[in-house]
Amino acid sequence: MNKPEPSAKISKRVENAIDSALRTLEAEGSGIDALAAALRNSLGSAFISAVELIRTARGRVIVSGMGKSGHVGNKIAATLASTGTPAFFVHPGEASHGDLGMITPEDVILALSWSGETAELKNLTDYSRRFKIALVALTANSDSTLAKAADVVLAMPQAREACPHNLAPTTSSLMQLALGDALAIALLESRGFTANDFGLLHPAGRLGALLKFARDLMHTGEAVPLAPLGTRMSAAIIEMSAKRLGCVGIVDARGALVGIITDGDLRRHMRADLLHATVEDVMTHRPKTIRPDQLASETLEILNSAKVTALFVVEGTKPVGIVHIHDLLRAGVA
Repeated sequence: MNKPEPSAKISKRVENAIDSALRTLEAEGSGIDALAAALRNSLGSAFISAVELIRTARGRVIVSGMGKSGHVGNKIAATLASTGTPAFFVHPGEASHGDLGMITPEDVILALSWSGETAELKNLTDYSRRFKIALVALTANSDSTLAKAADVVLAMPQAREACPHNLAPTTSSLMQLALGDALAIALLESRGFTANDFGLLHPAGRLGALLKFARDLMHTGEAVPLAPLGTRMSAAIIEMSAKRLGCVGIVDARGALVGIITDGDLRRHMRADLLHATVEDVMTHRPKTIRPDQLASETLEILNSAKVTALFVVEGTKPVGIVHIHDLLRAGVA
């Protein structure tokens, strides 16, 4: 039977693991700092050129890279595509076996190689030169074969890998990814890409739910609990109970929403003659409301900050619907 390890030995191993993790984060953080400094200096003008080249291109961004650069390139292509810049990843090996046919003269190629000497990219770069397809190189070697072939060179600063042997791509991969994100967001902002545009490209999952509008989730018509000013509380409570949303909106003669009565209001005003009182004696004036085009994410934030469970949806001053926290839960927002 194996003897249990001494607690001191376990503690030392845990301490070593934390120290290792901190060294990794420190090394990678230094790489990001160096990248930011480069953008403020020599890299800045090339970055602007890359943004303009891609923004004005009539085609798509073709991202390519080998090994870890390829994995990073896949993510960059996905980020570009989801933020308004059509893009996809082409594996350099597959490019040499027919996938070059996916690339058109109106496209821009974004090639990733830390060394700039990745042999598998040669056929791709040769193809771009032969057919005058714009080429952006993302590399740490401005004198490399890739850089010399490119129209724009995003020359990243050298940085030590987090790997203790300075071999495994770690810091370099993070820097490539960060520069790709910076490129995507700069393009997003230059295009005026909005949250609504983002929602069109992300219809599924929680992201898609957060980007729905109040009008997509609200109860409408007869399902909206409403009572006019002057209504007795006995009738208002019946309306509230029938619609089962925990509240009733109070409207004036013009149909404008002027108040709300919630379950909490009933408890606060509980007295013997409550049923004979009128709604204006109990209601909360000027209730919080939302617009039909309010995002579900904003609706959730308002519900949470106001500590309420339902919000009336109004156009101008007139209620056209109501959204309950349960609606957000069903939609996967909350």
